[in-house]
Amino acid sequence: MNARDDILARVRAALLDAPQAAEISRDYELSLPGVDLVELFAERVDDYRAKVVRVPAETLPAAIAAELAAAGVRRVVTPLDLPQGWVPGAIVDSPLTVPELDTMDGVVTGCALGIAETGTIVLDAGTHQGRRAITLVPDFHLCVVRAGQIVGTVPEAIARLDQNRPLTWISGPSATSDIELNRVEGVHGPRTLVVLIAE
Repeated sequence: MNARDDILARVRAALLDAPQAAEISRDYELSLPGVDLVELFAERVDDYRAKVVRVPAETLPAAIAAELAAAGVRRVVTPLDLPQGWVPGAIVDSPLTVPELDTMDGVVTGCALGIAETGTIVLDAGTHQGRRAITLVPDFHLCVVRAGQIVGTVPEAIARLDQNRPLTWISGPSATSDIELNRVEGVHGPRTLVVLIAE
């Protein structure tokens, strides 16, 4: 018997008289019935210092243009499949290199879904989202979330998402704190996040 086997044998012997692990209850809420999901999502996203604007879906191009202009964003990259009318004149990711992405002022994407309870946006590189790099390198990210894409809870989101896709969970602009708890934004991704909720 080697040392490893000896240690594992001792652990097994010590656990013989130990009480069995308690069964973990899985009856937590999977959804939020009776809650205005769009309102809660907007409130929670705002809590993260992101800008939230609710707009009628048919006004998306004008709303996107207004937010880009207000932020001074001129060079915009978009995923290949973003509707052309959303950002006329945008540079389509073809794919751009990281140095090329670094010259972009911002990015406009859609999302896989939004989570009302946590104010989180989830990207999975699916429709209107593009690859992960385009949402991490530019300093400004405008994300369009359709009202029908908002779910109540994290378990509800996980049930809807394909776990084999590359998932990026975004809760506000990129931020971290140093040892003295000084908040620093834009370290690991965009410093500014604007969320347009299309209703």
